[in-house]
Amino acid sequence: MNKDLTVGEPQKVLWRFCLPLFGSIIFQQLYNIADSLVAGKFIGENALAAVGNSYEITLIFIAFAFGCNIGCSVIVSEFFGAKDLRSMKTAITTAMITSAVVCGILMLVGILGCGSLLQMIHTPKEIYADSKLYMDIYVWGLPFIFFYNIATGIFSALGDSKTPFLFLTISSTANIAADIWFVKAFHMGVAGVAWATFICQGISCILALIVIWRRIHALQVGKHVKLFSRHIFSKFVKIAIPSILQQSFISVGNIIIQSVINGFGASVIAGYAAGVKLNNLVITSYTTLGNGISNYTAQNIGAGKTERVKAGFRAGLKMVWLISVPLFLLYFFVGDILLQLFMDEPTRLAIDTGIKYLRILSPFYFVISAKLVADGILRGASLMGKFMIATFTDLTLRVVGAIFLSATALQATGIWCAWPIGWSVATILSILFYKSEKF
Repeated sequence: MNKDLTVGEPQKVLWRFCLPLFGSIIFQQLYNIADSLVAGKFIGENALAAVGNSYEITLIFIAFAFGCNIGCSVIVSEFFGAKDLRSMKTAITTAMITSAVVCGILMLVGILGCGSLLQMIHTPKEIYADSKLYMDIYVWGLPFIFFYNIATGIFSALGDSKTPFLFLTISSTANIAADIWFVKAFHMGVAGVAWATFICQGISCILALIVIWRRIHALQVGKHVKLFSRHIFSKFVKIAIPSILQQSFISVGNIIIQSVINGFGASVIAGYAAGVKLNNLVITSYTTLGNGISNYTAQNIGAGKTERVKAGFRAGLKMVWLISVPLFLLYFFVGDILLQLFMDEPTRLAIDTGIKYLRILSPFYFVISAKLVADGILRGASLMGKFMIATFTDLTLRVVGAIFLSATALQATGIWCAWPIGWSVATILSILFYKSEKF
């Protein structure tokens, strides 16, 4: 059901809209968590390391899909808020055409270059073959990832956060079952994990597109709708490219960090692979809530109700901090139990690595969540320059910090210490940028 985010008490509107988004991303992350969990428990520590190693490269592809999602979502939100349904339909088809072209280019790059990327990050020989196999299958599923992201962007722009939640609940649950089935019953190893994800994402993508097509088709505009608009394309690019660059550079930064981690051996890689899955569950959840705040901001700006933006920021901050409390307590105090879900007979070094990683990062969830709320406002208001400055500051500090601190007596622990440094400085910048705007 479509929902107008420009009416009603801002806090209630955001809670009702964003909580299903939060549930959706939890189930979305179950795809990746299930891959690592099944690989670690039913195949072995090297398989877990291979999936975790590949994951950093897959994030580059996801960055482009995410950027297309944000570009489509913000523009469609503005037109929906302004009640310009004809332009809204053109924005949707323009975004889909553009995303299809980008997806095709990335598939070509992936098919030809994944092996080189794995070698570039110094993938250990014992996990190279499985990493390459996982990546080869993953690349063929990129169309499903791209168009599912476009579909969820449209749902969010129309104020509907419940439909994607239902799709993800079903598909992610099916993915866990398929992972175990392919690995245990058919003994497919890492390939089984990859194919299970491929099939379940494909089904959810097709169903989401069918629902979107029916819903958009039902909106009568009474005039011919253009399939592609250069003007809307330029607006799409203005939002999408900074978002793609943000995610891409973060992914490249993570790959650099992964290459540093790879120098410490398979056990450290496995411990990090388990820990980073748990951490990414949190960060991606905050990012998704920030995207919801972007939709809220864009709709209200489109409707000329800019005074509601500040109330949205305050409501968003309360929401993410309430969510941060149980996540911090869970990861800091019982992180070792969670980590062992991913590993069958793990080495002591792998467990210790994951525990240190989670205990260093989790207290700073209150900090990074505030940044991502402010970022949501900046994106929704199309203030992409300021958004990019804060994001690149975070990335630069984390990468440089990881390289230099890992060379000290801290060794691998120094890598994890770089995260809070980058998060803290970037959060101060994002909030200052938000405060400097007159909403």
